[in-house]
Amino acid sequence: MKIVILGAGMTGSSVAEALVNEENDIVVVDSRQERLDFLKDRFDIATVTGNAAHPSVLEQAGIDNADIVIAVTDSDETNMLACLIINALHKRPKTIARVRAIDYLKRPGLFGNEGLPIDIVISPEQIVMKSIRNLVEFPGALHVSEFAGGLVKLFSVKVVRDGILTGKKIRTLKERLSDSKTRVVAIFRNGKPLCVSGDVSIETDDEVFFVAPSAEVKKVLKALDKLEAPIKRVIIAGGGHIGKRLALALQDDHQVKLIENEPARANKMSVELNKTLVLLGDCANENMLLDESIESTDLFCAITNNDGVNIVSASLAKSLGARKTICLLNQNSYAKLVPGTGIDVIVLPNQETLGSILKHVRRGDLAQVTSLCGGSAEAIEAIAHASDEENSVVGRSVDSIKFPAGIVMGALIRNSEVIPIHHDTVFAENDHVVMFAMDKKLVSNIEQTFRRI
Repeated sequence: MKIVILGAGMTGSSVAEALVNEENDIVVVDSRQERLDFLKDRFDIATVTGNAAHPSVLEQAGIDNADIVIAVTDSDETNMLACLIINALHKRPKTIARVRAIDYLKRPGLFGNEGLPIDIVISPEQIVMKSIRNLVEFPGALHVSEFAGGLVKLFSVKVVRDGILTGKKIRTLKERLSDSKTRVVAIFRNGKPLCVSGDVSIETDDEVFFVAPSAEVKKVLKALDKLEAPIKRVIIAGGGHIGKRLALALQDDHQVKLIENEPARANKMSVELNKTLVLLGDCANENMLLDESIESTDLFCAITNNDGVNIVSASLAKSLGARKTICLLNQNSYAKLVPGTGIDVIVLPNQETLGSILKHVRRGDLAQVTSLCGGSAEAIEAIAHASDEENSVVGRSVDSIKFPAGIVMGALIRNSEVIPIHHDTVFAENDHVVMFAMDKKLVSNIEQTFRRI
């Protein structure tokens, strides 16, 4: 598959890295030569230097022969214009455009058949906001993502010393987790996955991933002694696109304060967020946090556009008594600086966004993809289809599907109902299957088995 990526920033680089080893022909376009040089030094890709919305630059990138164009430059307008030009002048490949501004996204009919001819519009800020909102709803979890239109959730918890999970074998958890639809799908120890089997023992500091029906998640967390008190008081550090979206999502049901250090933006936020207290100041200033009763705050979200400020402010907030802290990091490598700071949860926007792109690029019929563990693993919702090929799962039982050991089935959704997975469960047409691939190199097995013929 030939894929043209417009933009060599963090998102474009993450997409290139995820796809370059999957038998794809990758071309990356950017106006900054230094970014392209960095990518070429790391990966076997082609590059074109220039404005991604210029017809001549698009032609140099081989748009005529492209299967997919992923427009993720830093400019909404450049992304949209590039897709319009491709539609007007070329044999049209599938187009994916990143659009950040709420003003574009809230206009019904702006995109699609009756609007701008862009096949798929993604909003990283909206995706990240939903991720944080899920963590607010389930404060005992390290990660929460949704599948099957919200019917199923994948979530992870950290194993603490002398906790309920510590030293337990996976098979013994079935007694504590009475719901037969809840499954352990992965264990990560020191950042590396373990093959899941009934004999595996869980150790302190492991991250354990579960898949469960959404209605059962709180019951599971309670059974694991991970159901924390509801979050009521929230301080958001950063009034950018994500901060604004998060305040809008929380302000009706939570006491929300937002700290912004830029006067014009703070003034604008105070007008647009009528139920949020907007404060002008430095989120990493100890006196300011104390003045705003940080010690009685349930959640401090450091989501400015500066990773250093996020790490410092979240760590400071935790040391001053905030119950829980979330830190947004655009540079994945900075996650190595977090251990020892007291920060509870890291959110990586590029990882969150990557899944929303991958589900449109993968060769199988995939409804949802979530990139996990720094991009090394993936959770995938695939749709079953009958075919003459022996790889099809339709009409076959679970124990006849010979996936590699690193792929674990987590949930089966049939006719909008989550049903238990047993060894003799037989797959039917249009079943949705949620799976965990502990290594992204295993994803091709899922693609081959869940292809639409």
